[in-house]
Amino acid sequence: MWIIDTAYRDGGVDLWKKNSHVTNVHYEYNPPFLIHFYDPHAHHDMIDVLEERYRAGECTIHTIFGDLPGYSVYAGREVAEVIERQAEFDVQLFNVDVRRDQRFMAEHGIFPCGSETDDRFSPEFPHDLNSIEIKVHDKPALSPVCSDVEVIHERTERLTGQSRDVLEDLFGLVGSLDPDVILMPDADTWIPKIRKQAQKHGLDMPFSRNGKYRQMDSRSYWSYGRMEHKESALIPDGRILIDTEQSFVYQEGGIEGVLMAARLSGLSPNLSSRFTPGTLISSYEIYNAVKQGIAVPFRKSDPDLIRNVTALQAADRGGMIFQPAPGIYEKVEEIDFTSMYPSIIVQCNLSPETIGYPERPGFLPAALKPLLELRIDTKRLKKTDPRFAGIDSILKWMLVTCFGYTGYKNAKFGRIEVHEGITKQSRDILVLTKDIAEEMGFTVLHGIVDCLWVQGSAVGGLKRRVENETGINTEIEHFSWIVFLPMNDGFGAYNRYFGRLKDGSVKVRGIAARRHDTPGIVRSMQGSMLELMATAQNSAELNDKKGEIENIFREAVKSLPEADPQTMVINRRISRLTYSHRCIEDAAVQAYRKHGIGVAPGMKINYVVTDARRYQVAPAWYADSFDLPFYRGLIEKAWTEIACAFTGGIPNVRGDNDSPF
Repeated sequence: MWIIDTAYRDGGVDLWKKNSHVTNVHYEYNPPFLIHFYDPHAHHDMIDVLEERYRAGECTIHTIFGDLPGYSVYAGREVAEVIERQAEFDVQLFNVDVRRDQRFMAEHGIFPCGSETDDRFSPEFPHDLNSIEIKVHDKPALSPVCSDVEVIHERTERLTGQSRDVLEDLFGLVGSLDPDVILMPDADTWIPKIRKQAQKHGLDMPFSRNGKYRQMDSRSYWSYGRMEHKESALIPDGRILIDTEQSFVYQEGGIEGVLMAARLSGLSPNLSSRFTPGTLISSYEIYNAVKQGIAVPFRKSDPDLIRNVTALQAADRGGMIFQPAPGIYEKVEEIDFTSMYPSIIVQCNLSPETIGYPERPGFLPAALKPLLELRIDTKRLKKTDPRFAGIDSILKWMLVTCFGYTGYKNAKFGRIEVHEGITKQSRDILVLTKDIAEEMGFTVLHGIVDCLWVQGSAVGGLKRRVENETGINTEIEHFSWIVFLPMNDGFGAYNRYFGRLKDGSVKVRGIAARRHDTPGIVRSMQGSMLELMATAQNSAELNDKKGEIENIFREAVKSLPEADPQTMVINRRISRLTYSHRCIEDAAVQAYRKHGIGVAPGMKINYVVTDARRYQVAPAWYADSFDLPFYRGLIEKAWTEIACAFTGGIPNVRGDNDSPF
């Protein structure tokens, strides 16, 4: 039977299984955590108490570094933390914070969104889940009630009126349709409000199949150098509820991506849709470890190697970058390594326990190898079948973050030397690829970590030789033309470019049309320019269209005074609530508070700048005017990015063999 949802409650694991209909099966389950004392004799009194109260028994703890003598203790995290403190941290704890439903499934060789006979790493997993979409047209940050709701199934039904009537009709529809999946923008904001209104009116909210909900608390946290925020959520039992507006996994992978993330991580799809790719890859590693009988450390305790400053300087470096000369180039090939960093982990056997012992089989390479093979399959399959695009995207993000987690201080199976070893190998591979390309007569224009831009013919030969010598798969993208943008100092930017691909589409990175905080009016203008530029197959044709593109800019400036203030909305993630100096972000936070809208670090806020000189803004919902000079400045800046395609005096426009380096 196909597992649609999992939860740990009432001393056991609930598995919601779907066959002709959905049923709940409860399994009693109370697993122990494991503890290793560095000096058991110093803690014999504690061990006696643990044996008496919590059925502690001697056992062997299997870790990635080897076996340890220890004890199994039938208690929860609170007891484990008390032991830690009383033992003055002279202990190692394992399997303390592994989710119990995930652990149960790993120990029994089963997983969510699949059946007992399924291959967890198959890109195809048929299912018969039925879904509906619920759209609340009221503003989630402003309204405590639902007065305008749209329900989309085999037909679309619009529910409007008083809150009680709307909720009663909505609940009736959910109950009669009995969907397995509910797709709902801002669900994690609306569901608590809906439950509060339901309780007020004496209605039963039917989103959970047994009436029970799990609570996820809101929190703010740092991730990859920026502050993020996760809203609190009510998780229903037996049914998948996805916040389509806030779920990164859903936006990248759709429902198929959510289901694949659940299969791989061992987490219910309700959780996999709400977690980051980093949490998913960490959960994937934990699931694999438990399945193999490897204990999962509670606190990472393996210290970094002691090294002198010279050795540290040599090792502690990032990925390789070849800086481009800004300008426009024709007939450019981008050679991109497929999942370079995880490929290096697998190929070079990089894992915490193999540092200094390369002959040992590593846990990380063994865990990542099937994931990497699955990514290679989905990347191939999506070229002819778009059904696999979402799955491929989720696999890409999970594999991207697996590298970062090797250097994360609290990663269960991470170590900084592994992180450094990966970047060292990547630098060597990129330099080798550059040398091969130049030896074969190609001109290298730009390179960044795992991809290289070159000019030359017979790129297929370059691809085959690079793959043979590096052992890593590559993809080739052909640009009719590409523009590398300059930085403020005039030198080429590392990750800001746009160019026309062979199929007539335009690939952009780092410019206004790509950035999340760009106002709609600016994005629309630059998008129109790029759409027109895509019809040009070379720089000569591009220059012929310069006048038309300039007219788009002039028209945007001319029509700006009469533009709708809603096209001026800036969406920005705030990192803090207090600022040491006056700025637009601080004004936006204060404007939100003034209107009674709660804010937290890491949240995205939407606002319109009404007076930039006085740092005055309005939340998007209340904006009825905007600062004309401020937005004209944004339009001019976006035009400047596009205008780089028409700047004269750029070397190598025709693709000759003069290197820009």
